[in-house]
Amino acid sequence: MPRRRHPARPGPLSTIRSIARWALAGLLAFAGLSHLTWARKGFRIAVPDWVAEDRAGKDAVVVTSGVAEILLGTAAVVAAPRERRRVGVAIAMFFVAVFPGNVHHWRTGRSVPLMRTDRARFLRLFLQPVLVAWALWSTAPGPRR
Repeated sequence: MPRRRHPARPGPLSTIRSIARWALAGLLAFAGLSHLTWARKGFRIAVPDWVAEDRAGKDAVVVTSGVAEILLGTAAVVAAPRERRRVGVAIAMFFVAVFPGNVHHWRTGRSVPLMRTDRARFLRLFLQPVLVAWALWSTAPGPRR
């Protein structure tokens, strides 16, 4: 009688990556919902004028980025393991794409939700590379079995 193989248990690193991926997904979903609801007006301030000049254009950017955050967060946890790497790269690219908005609201000294001081706005700039690394690391493929 052939021996039945049981799927290998995930190792501790795989478990930590999964937790990190779920946390990232939660962060993206929260940020996306805030862009669509309670913080929507405040986030328009972070949209540079070279992206959109009028209120309607800035609002469209905020709504679009909010929807993108929700979709990317969802994809991070529902994507098949073979697709997670692509999702992680897409999330990292998104974080890079929105970085000019972070620089803009720091340089203009205007408050956005949860960023009321110059120090908070400045420190937020250093969070962006961490978010990029988090997206790439938490969606990296596990060891081959």
